[in-house]
Amino acid sequence: MTPLHFLLAAGVVAALLVAPRFGAFPLWLAYRSRRERSRSEDALKHILAWQHRSKPSTLESLAGALGLSASNALKTAKRLESAGWIECGSAGIRLTPGGERRALQVVRAHRLWERHLSDDANMPFSRLHQAAERAEHGLTRTDVDRLDAHLGHPQHDPHGDPIPSADGRVAKLDAVSLNEWPLLEPASVAHIEDEPDAVFQQVLMAGFRPSMVVRVLESNATELVVECDGAERRIDRAVAASVHVGAVREEDVLPEDALRLSELGVGSGGEVIELGPGCTGFTRRRLLDLGLTPGADVEVALDNTFGDPRAFLIRGTAIAIRAEQAAQVWVRSRARST
Repeated sequence: MTPLHFLLAAGVVAALLVAPRFGAFPLWLAYRSRRERSRSEDALKHILAWQHRSKPSTLESLAGALGLSASNALKTAKRLESAGWIECGSAGIRLTPGGERRALQVVRAHRLWERHLSDDANMPFSRLHQAAERAEHGLTRTDVDRLDAHLGHPQHDPHGDPIPSADGRVAKLDAVSLNEWPLLEPASVAHIEDEPDAVFQQVLMAGFRPSMVVRVLESNATELVVECDGAERRIDRAVAASVHVGAVREEDVLPEDALRLSELGVGSGGEVIELGPGCTGFTRRRLLDLGLTPGADVEVALDNTFGDPRAFLIRGTAIAIRAEQAAQVWVRSRARST
């Protein structure tokens, strides 16, 4: 290779490395910036969560929550302190007023994005938290405000957590742990804690969902027996601690003869009582548009050999509904008219 060829090749390599949009070095800088922003915002959320429990966080708790080494946790804390977002002292780490506002902005973005994924994208409940964890760091304040307006300014996310307002106000959650609820007294699930994930998955497997009515039938030192969605389930107290409940409103109690639409067999029908509290967003709008409003008559017209979807008659029109959607429609069963 001649010196001229070498210089040309070196120039091409240098251009590829530093090109503003596609160069390796600018891309690496952008990646590092995103990583540092995500780590900083996750740290602020962690500190805020501990403050809400009336206890200051520490470098050890920060390292554990973010999966960092002690040295990287220290670097993160120093970066947040230099930005004026936290104060570190002998009593632990606390947010400054500016740091608290920033943390609440991230929490607001997270919870609104969960609401969007649930209502607009119909994402399964079990996947909402992790998806929102990834998206929250890329949303600007303008993005979040627009999303809030699009969703109709919801007050709670799908787990029941209050969504901070644009000016940082957070409504108080009036609920207690299921472990603390009196025996045999109906309770409405107000909130389900989504962390740690292992416990959250057990809560979902037990069938708990926000707004459902439950009763604690038995209680001992290690577990509860809970009536949940018409079935009795034994759950560990550690799992019950992630379920928070409150008083049941009279309008939330279903009649004793209420059934899910998915439970009706071919040739039977019923009167729609209501759509379940877990039926939100696109699914709710679709079912209402199909005529599944309170008082409407619905009949099972045809089964599907493969299970889904089934055919139903609503207001004289045959429609197809999947079992997952039919399970969110509560009806009062009655014999099919002839």
